[in-house]
Amino acid sequence: MIRLLAAVVLLFGLSLPALAVQPDEILSDPGLEARARALSQGLRCPVCQNENIDDSNAPIARDLRILLRERLTAGDSDQQAVDYIVARYGEFVLLDPPAGGANLLLWLAGPAMLVAGGAIAFAALRRRAAAPEPQAELSDEDKARLDEILRR
Repeated sequence: MIRLLAAVVLLFGLSLPALAVQPDEILSDPGLEARARALSQGLRCPVCQNENIDDSNAPIARDLRILLRERLTAGDSDQQAVDYIVARYGEFVLLDPPAGGANLLLWLAGPAMLVAGGAIAFAALRRRAAAPEPQAELSDEDKARLDEILRR
């Protein structure tokens, strides 16, 4: 029973995501470190693309984590630190970019495609409903032609 419990604990320990923050990056002030961790959850790794810099092992993510901590240590507010990184790397580093400017096109493209697809489906169903019913019976001429084809 103890071996089973040890195996389960080991399995859960291995399945937990490993944070990429290195011990030498951690700030001595717990308040600043908590702010840095919270902010780094909202910043995208430029290499990993859909992973925040707190979880990424890429060298550029490490550089961004260190830069963020330097800005916070220098006395920047949370917004100033994020704005500094965005000014250097662009809005691409934000995991949740603001819906404005050039990003507005991206924010509206999904709903616009959904509306366009719905309109196309509605038009196709309406056209199908308005189409005349096909004739169920063959004419005498068609029956004679079919018999001739089948006899060959």
